[in-house]
Parts: sequence; C-alpha cells; structure tokens
Amino acid sequence: MDRPLAIKSRGTTKSFGNVVALDGVDLDVAEGQIHGLIGPNGAGKTTLLGLLLGLAAADSGSLEILGAPIRRALSAPEGVAGFVDGPGLYPSLTARQNLAALAALQGRDAGTSRIDDVLDQVGLTDVAEDRARGFSLGMRQRLGLAAALLTEPGLLVLDEPSNGLDPAGTRHVHRVLTRLAANGTAVVLSSHRMDDVEALCSEVTILATGRVVFSGPLSKLAAENSELDYRLRTSDPDAAHRLATAADGIHIVEDLGPRHDPQVLVVRALEPALDELVTRLVRAGIALRELAPVVSPLEAAFLALTEQQEAGR
Repeated sequence: MDRPLAIKSRGTTKSFGNVVALDGVDLDVAEGQIHGLIGPNGAGKTTLLGLLLGLAAADSGSLEILGAPIRRALSAPEGVAGFVDGPGLYPSLTARQNLAALAALQGRDAGTSRIDDVLDQVGLTDVAEDRARGFSLGMRQRLGLAAALLTEPGLLVLDEPSNGLDPAGTRHVHRVLTRLAANGTAVVLSSHRMDDVEALCSEVTILATGRVVFSGPLSKLAAENSELDYRLRTSDPDAAHRLATAADGIHIVEDLGPRHDPQVLVVRALEPALDELVTRLVRAGIALRELAPVVSPLEAAFLALTEQQEAGR
C-alpha cells in the first residue's frame, strides 16, 4: 500500500525579478521517506527548500505539505521543521539555553527531559552547558538538528546537514534521520555529498536550472545511467587484463595518470558486461580483491544529467 504524501508539488514556479529559480517543479515525497535533493549551484535547491519551510511563496503551481495546501508564506507550515543556509543560533547562549529559547519562540514549552533527549540524539550531551559561539560548524549543524527535533515534525527539511561533521557526528546524524523515517517522518535533505545521499536516501530529485531532470529511486537512476568506470584489484593483474581485453562490452581505461596503481585494472562497462567479466575471473581462478566504481553511479548520473540540461539552455 502506498504511503500518504508529505509533499505534493505540481508545476511549482518561483522567480526573483528576471531570474527563474524554479520552473514547473513536480515533487512527491512520501511519509517515512528520506528524499535527496541535489543539483549544481544555482539549480534552485535552496529556493525549493525555502518554499517547504514557508520562507517564501510560489508564484504559480500547487504545493501541499502534510495534506494541507500552501498558498502563502507566513511561517513554517504546521508540522514542518528544519533549516536553510545553516541553523539560526544565539552565540552567547549554551546549547541547552538555545533549545529552550527556540522552543519558546515557537510557543512551545520544551521540558528539561525533552531537551536532554534531543541533545543526546545528536551527540551533544557533553557540551550542553557550553556556549554556541565556541562550537565548530559541525556542532552548530547538530544543534540546529536538535532544535528541529524538539517539534517532533512530520516533515524535516535540511540544507547540507552533514556540513562540517566529523565521522562521529555523521554517524549521529545518520542514525537520527534513519530513526525518524522509520517512525513515519518525511525527510528532505539537500547535499553536495553524494555519499550521504546514497547512504540515506531511498529516492532522489535532481534539479538543474530550476527544472527537475530526474526524480525517483536511486536504483532506477543507476540503471538508466551509461557505462561506468570500475576499479578491479585481483590476484593476477596481467591475467585479468587479458580476460578483460577479450570480453565483450568491456573497455580498458588506459589514461589513468601518473599516480595510478599498476596493480589495479580500470574498465568501463555496463553492469551486465561487468558481471560477466567477474564470472570469468572467478572461473579462471583469479581472486577478486576489490571492485568499486571510480565515481559512484549517483555522481556519474548527476554529472551527465546536469551537463545535458546546461548544454540545452
């Protein structure tokens, strides 16, 4: 059974003077889904996030959030939380005081236990009494996420949530977002980090020049992509090279630069041809020690789609 939509956008447009930021954007995001929003600078991502947060109103088209039509910008729609261009914090207040103040501004009485809970979720318990002015970028990002969690949103909208995070902070954020989605919260996140999008998102929308050039599951995006380059490290590089050269649909990538490891074979192929090559390597008794795309399928598709859109302008 299909889940209800947390976001339903049809033909949404937004211009700033003569600049068209969004040009007929359609977008569906289901409840309990983590949806990635990616695109080059100037693609319209921040504008779209701003519409979802009530920071601006669309010029035309329709936008429904959590089942309610959005017709004008006043404040964040009921049940929506998040941030664009980084969270707004009070530098002179502690992490705990920031959360209490932000809750009060929203007309909420966030108790100590609730504040303790969200600080723990984002891994900031140890710095709860430290002033925000001394926080790193990653810590400010996590505190902004904690502020959004106070409202127990049905839709969470995040702009570059992993910006400045170290590996431990990234794990904290990933766990929080995964748990929220499992409990039915829809999450829309914009990121330039393809590894974040691939790790978290079940579906992705790619924007270029204000238009949607792809929207759907990551698996579909990868399947529709052209040939990819793959790194193969084997127990016998010379034999692997001979097999790859003789295989149909496999192209050896020769121009690899001076820092290339000679023990690694790089081939260009579609997935079916690559699968057949792996089968032949195994049958020949050649151990496969590494197999990975040089560029992830998401990044390759992103580059191809956005370059096509830019070329067609």
